[in-house]
Amino acid sequence: MNKNTVIFFLFLALFISSCSNTKYLAEGEMLYTGAKIKVEGETPKKERKVLKTEMEELVRPKPNATLLGLRPKLFIYNLAGTTKKEKGWRYWLKNKVGEAPVLASQVDLEYNKSILQNYSENKGYFNTRTTADSTQNGKRVSAVYTVNPALQYKIRNIKFPDDSSAIATAVRNTSRRSLLKKEEGYSLDVIKEERIRIDNRLKEKGYYYFGPDYLKIQVDSTVANHQVDLIVKVKDEAPRISKEQFKINKIIIYPNYSIESDPVKTNTEIVTKYKDFTIIDNENTFKPQIFDRTLYFKKDDLYNRTNHNLSLNRLVNLGTFKFVKNEFKTADTIGNYLDAYYYLSPLTKKSIRLELLAKTNSANYNGTELNLNWSNRNAFKGAELLTVSVFGGYEVQVSGQNNGYNVFRLGSEVNLVWPRIIAPFTFKVSSGFVPKTKATIGYEFQNRTQLYSLSTFKGLFGYSWKASERKEHNLSVTEITYAKPQNVTDLYQQQILANPSLGKVIEKQLIFGPSYSYIYTNTMQKRKKNTFYYKGSIDLSATLTGLLSGANIDKKDTLKVFGVPFSQFVKIENEFRHYYKLGQNSQLASRILVGAGFAYGNSKEMPFIKQFFIGGTNSLRAFRARSIGPGSFLDPATNTNSFLADQSGDLKIEFNTEYRAKIYGIVKGAIFLDAGNIWLLNDNPDKPGSKFTKNFMNEMALGTGVGLRFDLSFLVLRTDFAFPIRKPYLPEGQRWVIDAINIGSSSWRKENLIFNLAIGYPF
Repeated sequence: MNKNTVIFFLFLALFISSCSNTKYLAEGEMLYTGAKIKVEGETPKKERKVLKTEMEELVRPKPNATLLGLRPKLFIYNLAGTTKKEKGWRYWLKNKVGEAPVLASQVDLEYNKSILQNYSENKGYFNTRTTADSTQNGKRVSAVYTVNPALQYKIRNIKFPDDSSAIATAVRNTSRRSLLKKEEGYSLDVIKEERIRIDNRLKEKGYYYFGPDYLKIQVDSTVANHQVDLIVKVKDEAPRISKEQFKINKIIIYPNYSIESDPVKTNTEIVTKYKDFTIIDNENTFKPQIFDRTLYFKKDDLYNRTNHNLSLNRLVNLGTFKFVKNEFKTADTIGNYLDAYYYLSPLTKKSIRLELLAKTNSANYNGTELNLNWSNRNAFKGAELLTVSVFGGYEVQVSGQNNGYNVFRLGSEVNLVWPRIIAPFTFKVSSGFVPKTKATIGYEFQNRTQLYSLSTFKGLFGYSWKASERKEHNLSVTEITYAKPQNVTDLYQQQILANPSLGKVIEKQLIFGPSYSYIYTNTMQKRKKNTFYYKGSIDLSATLTGLLSGANIDKKDTLKVFGVPFSQFVKIENEFRHYYKLGQNSQLASRILVGAGFAYGNSKEMPFIKQFFIGGTNSLRAFRARSIGPGSFLDPATNTNSFLADQSGDLKIEFNTEYRAKIYGIVKGAIFLDAGNIWLLNDNPDKPGSKFTKNFMNEMALGTGVGLRFDLSFLVLRTDFAFPIRKPYLPEGQRWVIDAINIGSSSWRKENLIFNLAIGYPF
C-alpha cells in the first residue's frame, strides 16, 4: 500500500468518525451546526453584503469549530470519553484540546432575532423586518435568520447649540472635527462616539466635571424621505458645575506616600514650598526640581485632559515610583478652581539581582552567563538610576568547525541615567515620556581559547527622548571604544599568514565620535491592518578630530592618539519593517535592511567591530552566523579543520519575510524566506569576488524554512529549521540549489539543514 493510499484511508476514517459525532448525544439532544443569515429587500447589494458579514458575528452561540467540513475538536472530545478526575492526560485531551458539543437547546432564536433587528435599526435601517426559523436534518439543527431592511436613512443636517452660553459656545466650537457627516448613513455607534469626542474636547478647555452623558443628540426623521436631521444639545438637567471651566489652584505632592497611610496632614509633616508646588515629604526623599520638570500643570492654568495625562505618564516613566495616584478636588477657598493632589509610592531605592542565563546560537556555541546587577533608583535625590553590573560567561562549540576554540568573557559596566537633558541649552519635550541623559563606562575581557584575548574599554555620553509614542530619538554626543589584543598565539599568527583578514580582529582600535538614531513605529496600534517600523542611524568617527589634525587629507603616516591610530568612517543603516494582518491570528511580517560604511582619512578600512555581518538566528537563518560573504567569496578554511573566521563587509543588503499564524494555544508557526549578502567597497586580493558591483543581485544568498514559536507571555521561545536554496559562493550557473534538496538524505541534512534556537522574534 503506497503513502497516498494510507493518507486517503486515514482521512476517510476521520471523516466517518466525525460524521458519527451525533451518536454520542443523549436522547432528545440535537447538535447545532450554525446559522445562515439572509439579507434581502431593496437595500443596495453592497450594503446587504456588509450587513450580512457584520451580522454573522452577532448571533450566538457559535457552532463547534470545523475543518474542511469536519469537527475534529468535537471528535476528540467524544473520543476522550468520560473523565473521573479533573486532571490527567485524558482530562486535558477532552477539555483543552477537545470541544464540548454545542446543542440546539442552547440557541435562542427570538433573542438572536432581536439582536439583528436592533443592529439594523442602529445602522439607520429603521423599517427592518426580521424573521427567525430553524431546519432539522437527522440529529443536526441549523438556524436561518432573514433580515429585510428598507433603505438606510442618511444624515441631511447637523445642528449644534446656537445660544450664547459658554458651554454652548464650547460645544459649537468642536463642530469642525465632528464625526457626523452629511450624506453619510445614520449610525447610533457614531453618535455615541461623537458624544465622547465632544466631551474630550471640552476637557481640554477646562470643563473638568462635564461628561458625555450630559449631551444628547436628537434625531428628526420627519424632515425628508429616508433622511434625518441631528440636533446636538446640552441636557437641561446637566448640573451647573459641569458647565463651568476650572483652573488649577494648589498642587500638593506626596512623593513618599504609602497606600496604607492617610494623606491627611499631621503636626509632624515637613512641608516644602517650591514654585507652585507644595511637597509633603517627611524623609526629604526627592529634590523638588524633578516635579517642576515632570508635571505640566502650573497655578492658574486652565485644566485640560492632555496635561493631566502627560503628567501622570511622565511620573510613571521616571521609573522611580511603584504607584502613581492623582486626584482633583474643588478648591474650598476660591471659586472655579481645582486643587491637584499627587500620591506617589516609591519603588525600593536599592536592589541587587543575580541572573544565570543559558545561551545558544546558530554557530553551535552553547554556554552560560552570570550577571550581578546592583541598582539605585534615586542616586542623587533626582530620580537618577545608577546601575553597576558585573558579568562573566563561557561558551563552547559542542560540534562544528570551531570546536575547541571556546570563548570566555568577563567584564563590568556602570550606567548612570538622569531623567532630564543635561546640556548648556534648554531642551523641552512635550510628550508623556521623560527625556534622559545617559553616561556609561565599561570594560570587557574576552579570551578565545588557543587563539587570542581582547581587552575592550568603552564610554558613552548621550541623550534619548521620545517626541511621541511613535517617535524616538537617540543621540550619543560621544561614544568611545578602545580595543587592545593580548596573548595572540602562534597558531593564530600562522592562520593570519594563510588568511590576512583574520589580522583585523586583533588590531588595536580607537573609535570615538557621535552617533544618532531615529525610530518611528505604529506597531502598538493592534487594530490597524498595516503597521510599520523604521530605524535609521548614522555613526561618525573622529570627524572633528580629523579636521583639526589634518587626518582628513590623505597622508602617508597614520595619525595617532596616545599612540593608537584612530578610526575615521561614516556608517549609515536603515531598517524598515512592515506587518500585514491577514486575520485575527495570522500576519505577514517583512523586513528590509540596507547599510553602508565608508572609511576615509586616517583609515583605509572600516574597523572590524563596526563592519556588517550576515547569517544567523536573526538574519539569514539558513546559514551559520556571520558565515556568508562578502560577495561570492568563500573562506578556504570552510572545508578544513582550522578556525573559521567571521566574515564582514562595508555594505549590507538583507530582506526577510515570514508568514506567522497561531497553531494552537501558545504554539505559533512560521514559514519564512531570507535573502541578502554583504560586500566590500574596495578590492581585496585576499577575498576574490568580495567587491560590490552592478551584478550584486547575482550574489544574493537565499534560504527558507519553517519554525515554531512558543509564546509564554513573559518570553517567546523560537525554533527554526532552515536550509539554503541559493549559495552565492558556488560558481555562476550553479548557485541555485533547489534541485539538490533531499530532506531524506542524512548527508544533505548534515551539510544544509540549520537548526536555530533563540529568544524572541527575529524582527
